[in-house]
Amino acid sequence: MRSYRFDILQQLRTSKEPSIRYQILRFIDGKDPHRSEMQFVQDEIKRSDRIQKLLADVDIVHPYSKWQGAHWVLSLLAELHYPKGDEDLFSLRNEVYKWLFSEKHLKSIKTIEGKVRRCASQEGNAIYYSQVLGLMDERTDELIDRLLAFQWGDGGWNCDKNPKAYNSSYHESLIPFRALIRYLHDKQSQISTSRKTTIENAIYNAKEVFLKRELYLSLDRGTIINPNFILLHFPYYWRYNIMFALKVMHEGGFISDPRCDKALDLLELKELPSGGFPAEKRYYYSRTAKSGRTAVNWGGVNKYKMNEWVSSEAYYILSGCGRLNKQEKAKD
Repeated sequence: MRSYRFDILQQLRTSKEPSIRYQILRFIDGKDPHRSEMQFVQDEIKRSDRIQKLLADVDIVHPYSKWQGAHWVLSLLAELHYPKGDEDLFSLRNEVYKWLFSEKHLKSIKTIEGKVRRCASQEGNAIYYSQVLGLMDERTDELIDRLLAFQWGDGGWNCDKNPKAYNSSYHESLIPFRALIRYLHDKQSQISTSRKTTIENAIYNAKEVFLKRELYLSLDRGTIINPNFILLHFPYYWRYNIMFALKVMHEGGFISDPRCDKALDLLELKELPSGGFPAEKRYYYSRTAKSGRTAVNWGGVNKYKMNEWVSSEAYYILSGCGRLNKQEKAKD
């Protein structure tokens, strides 16, 4: 019994960040998102200082400018549980779609040795936040078609133009995988049986890219594929780590697969003695950096200090797979 978890969850429930409060209330405590108290928290999210800074600091030069372009801001709003259907976001979405459907962008898509070399995390993220934020239109369906057409034979995606590259990229495969899961969940009653089957097959094949390697281990030697894969960080942006992978597995209903167990064990081992989880790495920098700038503070990196964002994600995952003791959840 890890009794300290109750105290940490209480701390997260009363966080000054409404996005963290919302995540704990909805996904750990099981609150109905349609209840007035939950809608009030989402209103807080929309009005929060963090969201206002992100929106005010959008880079108008290019939607993919890291991390201030419209593409990344919309991605963050989706992760932060920004309320769905805000028409004020349509202009940002249109900037992104103008880029993704531009002649220049389409010409950058190359097929080498029979494999489409494409940073499919770009289309994948656009699909995902378009659905979560209520910004979908017919172009979103076209982006789904791209993912299906660009998928490699092993189930994933890759932008590596080296003709010898034969494995999918973890970075470029997780986000498209997530987008297909969300699309099927939201649209399965509106699409044809054949399209549904095609997407289900694509999801299955993408899932196996990760699960056959237990999310972070090489097939041949069973060693860690990349040391950064096991370091916890938030926001994820396009960078892979086991926490992000476990979150997507949970979203897709695959977290109970025993091939997730080693990654779950490793995640639990990272819990601090007093509770909570640290941020072990970051991919964001101050506003003076040339790339990867952020207008907000995500808690920094300290392996001995709890990071609320990382902790909220980790406890969401542990709750979803039954590893968070039910007695430690708040009662209604």
